[in-house]
Amino acid sequence: MKDWLQPAQRLGSLPQYVFARLDELKLKAKEQGLDLIDLGMGNPDGATPAPVIKSATQALHDAKNHGYPPFEGTPNFRRAITEWYHRRYKVSLDPESEALPLIGSKEGLTHLALAFINPGDLVIVPSPAYPAHFRGPLIAGAEIYEAILKPENNWLLDLNSIPELVLQRAKVLFFNYPSNPTTAVASREFFEEVVAVARKYEILLVHDMAYAELAFDGYQPTSLLEVPGGKDVGVEFHTMSKTYNMAGWRVGFAVGNRHVVQWLRTLKTNIDYGIFSAIQVAAETALNLPDSYLETVRNRYRDRRDFLIEGLGKLGWNIPKTYATMYLWVPCPPGTKSTDFALDVLSRTGVVLTPGNAFGKGGEGYVRISLIADRDRLGVALQRLEEAGIRYK
Repeated sequence: MKDWLQPAQRLGSLPQYVFARLDELKLKAKEQGLDLIDLGMGNPDGATPAPVIKSATQALHDAKNHGYPPFEGTPNFRRAITEWYHRRYKVSLDPESEALPLIGSKEGLTHLALAFINPGDLVIVPSPAYPAHFRGPLIAGAEIYEAILKPENNWLLDLNSIPELVLQRAKVLFFNYPSNPTTAVASREFFEEVVAVARKYEILLVHDMAYAELAFDGYQPTSLLEVPGGKDVGVEFHTMSKTYNMAGWRVGFAVGNRHVVQWLRTLKTNIDYGIFSAIQVAAETALNLPDSYLETVRNRYRDRRDFLIEGLGKLGWNIPKTYATMYLWVPCPPGTKSTDFALDVLSRTGVVLTPGNAFGKGGEGYVRISLIADRDRLGVALQRLEEAGIRYK
């Protein structure tokens, strides 16, 4: 390639996105005639709830929704976001300045990095983590401190293990509980500790709360914003993708510190025109669905969790019961690397898993399994593993 056709240097810092690589491998497997059972991406199965589709359809027929939407989102959707937060967490938010609709939380997380991080700024990112937590800062030119999470600490971020000099330099800390990919949950006391550290060292907290509603067995996740002082030092991101089966609709939101939310808004006004208004109407409807809908979703994933944990147990795995998310975080057989194990399973069984090292070096030695197939299909996947002699041993 001619020298003048070189990409920006920032692209050189980015490893290949794991799901793009998985798509390539899945295509090759299909060409070989394999019947794939794709448990790789966190792509919810099933339809978007009927009331949400109905409200979107009605909104499509309203010509006022066909033009450019407001940069900061429609007033009705912003108000629905803040009312949802108050119902669930008793958090009071100003819909005019402390809530911002997003084209999915991944977009917002990445753009926040561009809005707040300068080249050379130090950013703390737990590892393993959702890739957008470190890809956005990398694009912004940040120096990443990868805080390795450990199973013996239940995959919780150990703030005491972070060197004092790192805390003094750090500008942003990303974190995510309930956690993708580890499924770990955090207590209110943990959030209070994080807020105290952020206040002491003047660090912006960015909390990704994508799985807050997918909680089981009486566990209730904590919002960063319900902790005293949390809104002073942090913002929280949420998505409609997982809970409401709206992954393809691309809609989420950020809430919290008004200054940070407005900096993100300023950046977005220069990059996009916001979310199609009809989709915002649909998202507003979703946030107002009754709790009975949420219980149905929780029951679905809890049933799949129990079924798969039991089935993997018969193959030698001892997987602790999870209390949230739509995943299992499963150790590879001893001595096997994440990518090698995932590729071996794919080639021998047609079952797609996500290698843990795709989420950072702290994920090496694990694979993530998404609970995105019904019990019958999960049963077929377990049968294939057994017939191929794939066990934990």
